[in-house]
Amino acid sequence: MKLHDILIVGAGLAGMRAALAAPSHLDVAILSKVHPVRSHSVAAQGGINAALGENDSWEAHAFDTTKGGLYLGDQDAIEAMCREGPGDILELERMGVIFSRDERGRIAQRPFGGAGFPRTCYAADRTGHAILHAMYEQLMKRRIGVYEEWYVTLLIVEEGICRGVVAWDLVRGGLHAIGAKAVILATGGSGRVFLTSTNAVINTGDGMVLAYLAGAPLEDMEFVQFHPTTLKDTGILITEGARGEGGHLLNTLGERFMTRYAPEQMELAARSTVSLAIGREIAEGRGVEECVLLDLRHLGRARILERLPQIRELAVEFAGVDPIETPIPVRPGAHYQMGGVRANQWGETEVAGLYAAGECACVSVHGANRLGGNSLLETIVFGRRAGQRAGDYVSRIAPRGLTDVALRAEEAGIRRLMASTGRERAWEIRDELGKVMSQNLGIFRTEKSMRQALQIIQDLKVRASRVWLQDHGKIFNTDLIQALELRSLVEIAETIVAGALAREESRGAHYRSDFPRRDDENWLKHTLAYWTPDGPSLRYAPVTITRFPPK
Repeated sequence: MKLHDILIVGAGLAGMRAALAAPSHLDVAILSKVHPVRSHSVAAQGGINAALGENDSWEAHAFDTTKGGLYLGDQDAIEAMCREGPGDILELERMGVIFSRDERGRIAQRPFGGAGFPRTCYAADRTGHAILHAMYEQLMKRRIGVYEEWYVTLLIVEEGICRGVVAWDLVRGGLHAIGAKAVILATGGSGRVFLTSTNAVINTGDGMVLAYLAGAPLEDMEFVQFHPTTLKDTGILITEGARGEGGHLLNTLGERFMTRYAPEQMELAARSTVSLAIGREIAEGRGVEECVLLDLRHLGRARILERLPQIRELAVEFAGVDPIETPIPVRPGAHYQMGGVRANQWGETEVAGLYAAGECACVSVHGANRLGGNSLLETIVFGRRAGQRAGDYVSRIAPRGLTDVALRAEEAGIRRLMASTGRERAWEIRDELGKVMSQNLGIFRTEKSMRQALQIIQDLKVRASRVWLQDHGKIFNTDLIQALELRSLVEIAETIVAGALAREESRGAHYRSDFPRRDDENWLKHTLAYWTPDGPSLRYAPVTITRFPPK
């Protein structure tokens, strides 16, 4: 049985930053179901926020973040992120991240939606790629061990304390127990609960569900961000940086329709505002084949090739249009989970020894609507903080071996799954789930649509427990992994619907046609979902307000 001081589950930006922040004398390891540089952080395009500008300040950044999240974010955590952000950006630069530069040679910053200043640092339109590869070089330099292509099936919790994981080795096959004094979850989001999403196929909410089943609550799961601009039919992300560089949104009449919805901020209004506006234009018949058009032509060839080369490549390859000459067809698509494992600003969860950071966590800096550029900053700031705090924790904990109880129970569960005689395949149920969520829990929600969704999801949850595996082997059994991921997805879907049904208001990314107003008197509070055999049990917690009273 392998033992470590700190085991980090997930090798994206939050996981790598946590590993690098842990004290170097500790035995730190990372476990990931894909190669680290294939983590979904690599797909981030537009940039990472920090108040580096001469006229900007961390206080202004904190206000924009609080206001953009419709005052549901915890302001102590927001202040920590915005105050420490500039230092973390400079540390990334020292690590070797090649940021784009302005005419004075400083780190270039572009405007993003909901921001009062151009504060989004970027590396063309491949920012996540640039940061992740630089971080991986640092990981190699530190000789931090990586369990590459392993999948965690269970957190081992004994006497209320997390003591390790049970994981399946995809390459060689078989379950193993891995002990750790502390476990940090950094497994990313759950966008694949929707049929069309900007997320990679690996984003199935695994870490959230691991914590949920171990007794930690999931917070604010009803708030799922729909990015305003994804490529027609594919869900491929078209970065907000395209609008930050000056792109226009047009309807079928050729109008810049954002004049009706946000006349001051226009295309750079908060994401929830822009997504709702596009949804309304399409619903009212002013769309173009269920899309609107993102027009970059006026930026000119040179600027597009310098600032948005990947966007041009994606548009040409997947939509058959060259944005230098033709507007890009776009529509909102599932993009980001504001909710996640409830964690404080040091990544600590309600289970001792268990930490969470990045998109799988809800430190609650995004509230009801994330500002573009804040997600990458969250991974760096709170990944670092979780690594530091876990390091402090394990220095006080004596080594302790594991029993094999959890491992044996998981092995029995895998045998039952392998022996299933059902006739349903995991991918079929996964597609059904995605369609139900996209149709009923999208930009516009109603009680009727969500109740229908909940009934179907509860049925899918039962069906997901008895899927049939075509592959009964051990080596690279992706059939098995898809079945395990499906179990995560149905649990996630149920918490999203339960929280959304209960929240009788509209706030940020949660828009209910039957309750179109924001209701601070009754709903300025966090939703907490605790696992029970009968489905999520909902409780509520107050929002931390420090310097910015709700307006």
